[in-house]
Amino acid sequence: MNQTMRIETRAPDPAGLAALEAQVARDLEMLNLPPRNWVPPLFRDRTAALDAVVVGAGMNGIAAAGALIFRGMPNIAVLEAAGPGQEGPWCTTARMDTLRSPKTLPGPCFGIPSLTFRAWYVASFGVEAWEGLYKIFNRTWQDYLGWVQRVLKLPLSHFSRVTRIAPADGLLRLTVEQPEGERHLLARHVVLATGRAGAGGLDLPDFVDRALFPDLAALAPQPIDFEALRGRSVGIIGGGASAWDNAATALERGAARVDLYVRRAVLPQVNKGRGSTGPHYHNAYDALSDEERWKLAVYLHDEQAPVPHETVHRALRQPGFHVHLATPTRAARRDGNQVAIDLGGGNPREERRDFLIVATGFSVDPLHVPELGDFAPHVRRWIDVIGDAPPELRRREIETFPVLGPGFELQPRDAAAPPELEKIHLVNYGAHLSHGGIASDIPGVMVAGERVADAVLRALFVAEFPAIRQALVEYDEPELLGTPFHVPKTGASDG
Repeated sequence: MNQTMRIETRAPDPAGLAALEAQVARDLEMLNLPPRNWVPPLFRDRTAALDAVVVGAGMNGIAAAGALIFRGMPNIAVLEAAGPGQEGPWCTTARMDTLRSPKTLPGPCFGIPSLTFRAWYVASFGVEAWEGLYKIFNRTWQDYLGWVQRVLKLPLSHFSRVTRIAPADGLLRLTVEQPEGERHLLARHVVLATGRAGAGGLDLPDFVDRALFPDLAALAPQPIDFEALRGRSVGIIGGGASAWDNAATALERGAARVDLYVRRAVLPQVNKGRGSTGPHYHNAYDALSDEERWKLAVYLHDEQAPVPHETVHRALRQPGFHVHLATPTRAARRDGNQVAIDLGGGNPREERRDFLIVATGFSVDPLHVPELGDFAPHVRRWIDVIGDAPPELRRREIETFPVLGPGFELQPRDAAAPPELEKIHLVNYGAHLSHGGIASDIPGVMVAGERVADAVLRALFVAEFPAIRQALVEYDEPELLGTPFHVPKTGASDG
């Protein structure tokens, strides 16, 4: 299907949004949301500890923060490194025209119809616009997420980058860089909702010379000055959707020629990731044994996801686009003011391009997450689980994923691990092997948010149970006051 994409340029209808927001308020009131705060306060050296800090205010951060608040835990903070409207990749480095997912997905709505994307879109642009919508534009999705942030009144701080998470005698101490200076926070739990790059950074293959950066090369999921590529030739390494998105973007912005170098001889044809969604995968994936999860991860890794047909058509519409299948890149190095690309396959050769974009995806390894430096050496990874697997079941690219518990909590690999390690919950792409796609893809976003909130709730309930039980003992509202059967209290009960 060759679908012509466009960008939503109309302004939302203020009256429609006001009516929807009034409906949201009524819905929350009828559901008694949010409930009162039930967690006893905790102070350390006269500093109040937060019950949780959510790092990241994209869709997973919204889902986790809202779920915590809706479970009576409002003593949280949401920290976002980017500015308003820049959370996540949607308006920065995601260069497709629309989301890959269908428009009917509800989004981080907490089971409340008035908080769904559809409700927001219809209120903003009308029913006719909804019926004519093919897929969700990136900017539109970003605007919806910002609206959810606002109507939920999330305690959000932008321009707040967490640089270190350290153990602090049963708590977690966060170092946060903000425009006004460095700040320190104490938290009982930390939820890392830091997206696809937040579990280990971007993947840069060894065969690409680091000296190419930044003037002659860039990684695809980074900001790129496409205007500077106008009239120039661009080489792109990679065959996934991001590679094709960047090719189309470069040509649309005036690049003279783009060559896409793809290792595979045939592009993947079936999106197995779409086939591995639904309530069963979302809610029961972690019930599989370690062996079953690993074999499934290997299968999905080998199958890979195809490029969406819309993206293929978008690139093919550009006359300067050239794709080279079965053409692995053996090396890329600087040659004067150009990039020399050594290509293998059936037609080995060296080509020169003015600029190189490396679209080889993301790396996942706790050892490469800077803020986890105090914990990373002690984090259990899947290589610790499958270390004796036969060669046909070994996959270096996914062996370094962390092993997570049922609440997305990091797991210790050795006795020297700080006990606070399990108070860190990884709700980002690093959760993929342990929990499936619920922490990295839109369809399962609420499952992940609710699961991590339940884990924090259970941990805090157990940790604070003596104080909670004492509050129960002291609870004293006589039900029969004013009736003949009221008996005045004569002494304290020991519970």
